[in-house]
Amino acid sequence: MSESSAVFVKICGLKTAHDVDVAVEAGADAVGFVFAPGSPRTIGAREAWELGARVPGGVLTVGVFRGQSVEEVRRLAEESGVRGVQLHGDEGVEYYEALRAPGRTLLRATAEHVERCGAYGEDLLLIDAPDPGSGKPWNWGSEEFTAPEGHWLLAGGLTPGNVAQAVAATGAWGVDVSSGVERERGVKDPELIRAFVAAARG
Repeated sequence: MSESSAVFVKICGLKTAHDVDVAVEAGADAVGFVFAPGSPRTIGAREAWELGARVPGGVLTVGVFRGQSVEEVRRLAEESGVRGVQLHGDEGVEYYEALRAPGRTLLRATAEHVERCGAYGEDLLLIDAPDPGSGKPWNWGSEEFTAPEGHWLLAGGLTPGNVAQAVAATGAWGVDVSSGVERERGVKDPELIRAFVAAARG
């Protein structure tokens, strides 16, 4: 991150070189590539490797997995060269122990209330909506919401129009977006990417 006080921004579900370049130029701290099956954003390890090669060292490349074996996650992470692994299912502590490696950042995504980051050995915690990738928000503005301790990212239904409000309401250390910067499902809009990063930091 360029400034210690700036909100950490992750743009997820990228599939094209142009979108990766736009996200990096806009100032994203991390870019995500989806390896989980069944998503319109899913790409292969070779594609991710080629896209990741465009990303400077200061920007984290993240592979997103859901419901896959630890062997498959490890293989795809190594073949794609991503420096971060995000687990988005019911993976237990044993996954994080098995996937820990020098220089690798582990992210845990959950829709459940979590008191602190790091309980499973993750480096970053991502609080998502119950239906990830759908663009449907959850009630992050509820008075009952309690922010987790540590480095955590807010996700689920965020857009350029509401991300500033969401950060203000939750005190999130960072934000993650995918469908909120798309012109149609699975297709990113460069202007929305730029607007989202600017709004999150504004």
